[in-house]
Amino acid sequence: MPEGFGAGEVAHHLGHEHGHDGGKGHWSAQSVEILEAILLAVVAVATAWSGYQAARFDGRQAHLYGLSSKYRLLGSQAAGRGGQLQIYDSTTFSFWLQAVTSGNQKTAAAFERRFRLEFRPAFAAWEKTHPFTNPKAPPGPLVMPQYHNAQLEASARWEARASAAFTAGTAARESGDKYLRNTVLLATVLFLTALSQRFKVPKVRLGLIAVSAVLLVIGLYFVLTYPTA
Repeated sequence: MPEGFGAGEVAHHLGHEHGHDGGKGHWSAQSVEILEAILLAVVAVATAWSGYQAARFDGRQAHLYGLSSKYRLLGSQAAGRGGQLQIYDSTTFSFWLQAVTSGNQKTAAAFERRFRLEFRPAFAAWEKTHPFTNPKAPPGPLVMPQYHNAQLEASARWEARASAAFTAGTAARESGDKYLRNTVLLATVLFLTALSQRFKVPKVRLGLIAVSAVLLVIGLYFVLTYPTA
């Protein structure tokens, strides 16, 4: 040993080298912890967003299903009124036809005055077919293309709107289910990341982090491609 290089200096030299090696190991552990923290932060944000979208789509589904029920109720009411008007048109026409065939023109004229405004164009078009002499004439004004019943037409429109709202509500439910499934996937990432912190073996810990990262990428892909409410 060179002169002047005492035992204290040797101990100091060895301690310095040991501290330097330990620093590398400490830095490696810190890197893993930082990576885990990043994964947990991204998972937390993605999970919150997926839960928010699932809730939004659930609310949208309920709103659209409510609209569908409302539209169907309005359609049923319009169909009921339209059916009553159709019965009135058919009844007054039948009485008119009976009066005409009986030769009672005064009674026929009285019933004709009671025809509804919507019924009159169809009745006029039917008369032009010469129904009493033309065997190929339509059986009555109600089968003429000129016949319109505003209530029945309104009922058809309400039913169409109800079907559209129901379809949109079903699509919203499916989108909400997708986001809900994505939260389960992200919860798996959270579990694996937390589980990796329990292991001291670097390879096992890094392996779990790698699996978590792959699942997180899949979850983020779903978040970016799913529709938003």
